[in-house]
Amino acid sequence: MPGYATKQECIAVAGVADLQIRSLLDRQQFSDPLGHALRVGISSATWPIFGLLWPSGARLAQRLAMRGVLPGERVLELGCGLGLPSLVGHRLGLDMTASDSHPLASRFLRANLRLNALAPMKYRHGAWNAPEPGPAAPHSTTLRGRYDLLIGSDLLYDRDASSALAGFIGRHANAQSEIWIVDPDRGNRAAFSRQMQGLGFACTQERLDSPASAAHPAYKGRLLTYVRA
Repeated sequence: MPGYATKQECIAVAGVADLQIRSLLDRQQFSDPLGHALRVGISSATWPIFGLLWPSGARLAQRLAMRGVLPGERVLELGCGLGLPSLVGHRLGLDMTASDSHPLASRFLRANLRLNALAPMKYRHGAWNAPEPGPAAPHSTTLRGRYDLLIGSDLLYDRDASSALAGFIGRHANAQSEIWIVDPDRGNRAAFSRQMQGLGFACTQERLDSPASAAHPAYKGRLLTYVRA
């Protein structure tokens, strides 16, 4: 993949076979020669974030692996980045769709599907601040439709005064849907939960804290689960 360095790791998630994941080498990698990322508001400082493995994503992948397959359930990962939870769900046989706004997210997803000998998986362009798709939508794969389970990790990185994320979820959640957000205690969950409450969602929280071990650093965060009140 030209313009930046990558690495490959074997990632273990209990409940599924180990996954080979290609990611960016580190947070210093950057390549946007045609300005695609800049045009959608992704700066050089935030450009590499999509291409790294994050602890909250691993917690979300583990929780999804514990859920099992429900017949007819459609699952959407929001802001998937490398899509580790989506790959886990796909391997389990879930009707899985990954979504992100980064121009390279789909390329890395395809590469990781090939590395793990997995069949193609649905991917859609999903940006909460984008206008509703219309006849002149800039992406032919812009996210449409509604889902039964919507999941995401480390999405509450700002206060989102415009309620863009909550509104996006509201547009793509079925009436009986469930939403999972793994949040590493960034401090914006209260404001987000109020926005979700305004859309009719009640929240429960579960601590996901774990001490450091030889294989994993310490983690502090929680799983936020939203259902229609």
